Amino acid sequence: MRSFLVIFASILFFSSSLLSQVRDTLKFISLQPADFQQSFLKEVNPLLIDVREFFEFRKSRLKGAINVPSSGNLQITADTIDKDHALFFYCTSGFRSKRVARNFYEKGFRRLYSLEGGIIAWRKEQLPVDKKRLRAHGTRPITFPAAASLSSQYTSRVYQTPD
Repeated sequence: MRSFLVIFASILFFSSSLLSQVRDTLKFISLQPADFQQSFLKEVNPLLIDVREFFEFRKSRLKGAINVPSSGNLQITADTIDKDHALFFYCTSGFRSKRVARNFYEKGFRRLYSLEGGIIAWRKEQLPVDKKRLRAHGTRPITFPAAASLSSQYTSRVYQTPD
């Protein structure tokens, strides 16, 4: 009986330390399409960020998304966004958005979400996609409050659909 209690206590100790490690390493929440949409709608002042390249963004995107290509200078973008925003990232398959979410976590952001399976999974769930094709001159750069001092080479890489 005594050995059983020692084994039980050991298992309990090790499992609790493993759980705390999982919580410490959780940097963002990866959500299925319906949960991603629901969480986005529940948040106050969220940002929906498409991390695909502009040529992908211009063909189809989630309504209201801004384009911040993962190949761009994410440091500049992270410095221009208020850390109080909830950031919802997506890409084609979910790989790039997870990488960007980890990057933003390292910059001090804590309310981070990634679309599991990307826009491919979103389409499979038959959720709405804006397919209106954009031309490069038909979009305008986003200017975050702190972006006024940035050079145009950085702000021109962040696009939002026209109103």
